[in-house]
Amino acid sequence: MTSNAEMQQPDASPLIACTIRREPDGFDLLIEDMEEALGEQWGDLGFSEALMFFNQSEADSLEFISMAIDAEDEKNLALLGEVIAQARAHGIKVILIAEDVSPSALHQLLRQGADEFVPYPLPEGELAAAIERIQAPQPEPEIAAGAPSKKRAKGDRNGAVLVTHGLAGGVGATTMAVNLAWELANVAKKGEENPRVCILDFDLQFGTVATYLDLPRREAVYELLSDTEALDGDVFMQALLSFDDRLHVLTSPGEMLPLDFVNAEDITRLIDMARSHFDYVVIDMPKTLVNWTETVLNAAQVYFAVMELDMRSAQNCQRLKRALQAEELPVEKLRYALNRAPTGFDLNGKQRVKRLGESLGISIELQLPDGGKQIAQSGDHGVPLAKTAGKNALRKEIAKLARSIFEVGAEAELETAD
Repeated sequence: MTSNAEMQQPDASPLIACTIRREPDGFDLLIEDMEEALGEQWGDLGFSEALMFFNQSEADSLEFISMAIDAEDEKNLALLGEVIAQARAHGIKVILIAEDVSPSALHQLLRQGADEFVPYPLPEGELAAAIERIQAPQPEPEIAAGAPSKKRAKGDRNGAVLVTHGLAGGVGATTMAVNLAWELANVAKKGEENPRVCILDFDLQFGTVATYLDLPRREAVYELLSDTEALDGDVFMQALLSFDDRLHVLTSPGEMLPLDFVNAEDITRLIDMARSHFDYVVIDMPKTLVNWTETVLNAAQVYFAVMELDMRSAQNCQRLKRALQAEELPVEKLRYALNRAPTGFDLNGKQRVKRLGESLGISIELQLPDGGKQIAQSGDHGVPLAKTAGKNALRKEIAKLARSIFEVGAEAELETAD
């Protein structure tokens, strides 16, 4: 492929950008957007040409490259990584334009130093927005008298971690997580200060916390998960969405990702960052056990195993206990929550609950009543139960649980202060 860098560039204006792509006739929409954004101040290169061009004097004025890749380019990830590395070595920013590229390949390239990611076909205005972000000046932080030090940006709290994990599909773990988080965010009585609460949706494939709170899934979540080593307080808080200015939410990504997209170190960084900024961190887990489940279990103050009064929940509960015990993990952190539990007048149902606990060798400490149709309606409308069905039996029970957790935390703070 012949370099078009000089052909696109008149002598009077410096070259400030280049597109880099495998074929000269691919990614037509990218070319149109580059022309619209930069006029003629850009060039066009192949991957191998780019490595040579970075060392030429004409490249001294380059501010960024737009590297366009598709599924076929995944065979040359080493070459793509070298282009990114050389660009960064010369102080050139990298915008990654990707079409039908696997999440693992994107993850690898972003870790190697790409600054921005834009999917192809390009959403309207997205390339221009990405260019604006990378060209924005980075001002030096001003330290005013009496201002908090940079260290404080990490947060000054030490939040409690509460986890919900459904032992079978449809048992209501996400419903419990969302409503527990909302109740905790509004738990304070008159004269008390409400705690700061966030909820993290760690189900990277089928997470529905965003749906239950009618929140969009943003690309910022994918970028956050792709490079947790660069995580700081500002990056973390910018990735969160706010619900009614009370509850902060890290939604699941917009696209389905493999559960091993993140590792134990990534999860540890996320939890530590969340704890430093919030009083309560509620985590909704995938049903599948993954290599970082142990990390969440160890970090949790309470790990709610949500189940129903049926055979599938009983069998999965038994298998979970055995798996944790075999690995010598803290199985005592599990708190079994029975959803759609029988009412007080259902004596036969109460006996079944008792026999279930005895047969599994567990104590079912939390029994949540069946909330009926209002549960599904609340989820479909994207609002917590407290806003749509404040007198619902399930909502009342979760509110009692939140108040109990809050009071236990308050007592612990008093003891620490003494």
